[in-house]
Amino acid sequence: MFQLGKLITEANMIVIVVLRFLLACSVIGIFVWSFLRTVISGVIAAKKMHQIPCSTCNFFTNDHRLKCTAHPYIANTEEAIQCLDYQSH
Repeated sequence: MFQLGKLITEANMIVIVVLRFLLACSVIGIFVWSFLRTVISGVIAAKKMHQIPCSTCNFFTNDHRLKCTAHPYIANTEEAIQCLDYQSH
């Protein structure tokens, strides 16, 4: 009878160790997945922001009070990507 109790205790310890290992792996996996998702979304946002042509436009003033003389409300935003009044230097 004593041997059976010892066997059950050892089996419980093995299950607890395996569960702790799986929990640790899942926490690390969630952290890595979240980090990669953040990096990928940052790269996508950077690529989109690099499509904005305002800084090379003749109407761009580079002044924080009036960024663009043609479209001051959409200057340096995603709406300016397809600007019809864009004129390069």
